[in-house]
Amino acid sequence: MTEPKIGVVGIPGKWSTEALADAIEARTGFRLVIDMGRVVLDLASGALLYEGTDLSKLDGLVIKKISETYSPHVLDRLEMLRHAEARGVKVFSRPEAVLRLIDRLACTVSLAAAGIPMPQTRITEDEAAALQAAKAFGTAIFKPLYSTKARGMILISGDDAEAPARIAAYAAEHPVMYIQQKVDLSGQDLGMVFLGGAYMCTYARISQSDSWNTTIHSGGKYASFEPEPGLIEMAHRAQAPFGLDFTTVDVALTAQGPIVFEVSAFGGFRGVKEGCGLDAPAALTEHVLGRVSA
Repeated sequence: MTEPKIGVVGIPGKWSTEALADAIEARTGFRLVIDMGRVVLDLASGALLYEGTDLSKLDGLVIKKISETYSPHVLDRLEMLRHAEARGVKVFSRPEAVLRLIDRLACTVSLAAAGIPMPQTRITEDEAAALQAAKAFGTAIFKPLYSTKARGMILISGDDAEAPARIAAYAAEHPVMYIQQKVDLSGQDLGMVFLGGAYMCTYARISQSDSWNTTIHSGGKYASFEPEPGLIEMAHRAQAPFGLDFTTVDVALTAQGPIVFEVSAFGGFRGVKEGCGLDAPAALTEHVLGRVSA
């Protein structure tokens, strides 16, 4: 029996993409890192071509990263991968599942429908209503619908005299405003990791500066964390509606209880390595091989 051919959709040269490709190559002898910006979908022939390889003839595809940055354009790349899935290629996670998480609002609506506790959130295109939200929240975080690692997020205080002008400037770039109450993170938040819907581990992101967020992009550091069973159960309920193969649930522990910020479309390998001491690429590879061979 020949080994399956499994490609990795990601960013060539990036550590997490290459680490996953390394793990798959070590188990199968096949290596293909796919930059979606160079893929061609030929609907007449049904081929999905990348550097001479028809991706629709592979046994599997693992989406580690769909783009360097999030935008509505990313949704088109996922539709191209959905074509490969329709032709029998097993894709991890399924493009339809990832589609529901690229847009921050789509993720939030699903979490709210599942009864998951979240920060107070309002969404509007009305600048007056946005100002009212900032005043009601005290300090509000305005979050782009398509972004990762807190990129493009800004803080606006409701009692700031410049708030109306800042909101107007923000609305000019982001007409649909996603506004969330700023909560006290006490210097850390959690990444709760799930593989195939099963709990894997939890790591903490700990702030190393006076930044309002704890992301590694803003200088945060990873550390180990042992959650209570109730916290694991809440995170499990948060990720369950999406049906992802590998994901991280972002959780904060507040004075009012734990809250969920979001569920990641792709999950983070480095946090698992540095915070949990585990090999996420190897674990995901074993999961994928089990599903491809089933």
